[in-house]
Parts: sequence; structure tokens; C-alpha cells
Amino acid sequence: MTDSSYADRIDVLAAHAARAREAFEPPPDPPDERRAVGYLREGLGPTVALYVEARTGDGPPVAFHPDEFAALERAMNDWLDLYAACYGTTLDADFTVREAATLLVETHDVRDTARVLTRVPPRGEGNR
Repeated sequence: MTDSSYADRIDVLAAHAARAREAFEPPPDPPDERRAVGYLREGLGPTVALYVEARTGDGPPVAFHPDEFAALERAMNDWLDLYAACYGTTLDADFTVREAATLLVETHDVRDTARVLTRVPPRGEGNR
């Protein structure tokens, strides 16, 4: 079953990611950790959380329409691209939202989720 409340929320998340992508200016002196973490908290986290909610919330798991699912994954990958770009890394992310959701549930930390998926920043770099 599809759920229009998720479709509306996905549209909002996708539009927000698209606006952020269009407005993005690379940091003059990477890394810009503050901005990278902002992309995770305002974008990646809510995007992956919507998927987790739809799959594990009250009631049966939601079956997204293919276009909704594609928009959700594109938004998630846009946020990961922006996160990596804040470290001076070009990514062209192509992760599945299921991968990200599994990591988020395991780690309970959106920053750790992004680091595992993108390998940015490399181990031993970046503040914690």
C-alpha cells in the first residue's frame, strides 16, 4: 500500500535536498565540519528516519511507489554528496536508503552512518 502522507513528506525532503544542492558553494578551505554536520542533521537524518518510520512504525510496512522511493533515495544521496563535498571530496553517492537505515539503527548516530557509507572523512580525521 502507498501512503500519501509519506509521498507529501518525501516531496518536501526531496525539494529541500534539491535546493541545498543548487545553493551549495564548496568551502574555500575544507573541511567545513560544521556545515557537513548540518547537512546530516537537517537532511540525511530526517530522510533516513522517514524510511525507518515507514518500515517499522505502527501498522504494516509502507510500500512506496517507485517514484516516491527513487525521490527518497535521490534526496538521501544528495545529502551524502553535500556532506562529502564539505570535506573537499566529490562523491556522486549511490547508496540505498535501506543501507543507510540499517546503519542508523545499528549506530544510532547519523554522523557515523555517513562516515561508514562515504568513508569521509578518512579514519583518524575529523572531530568527534
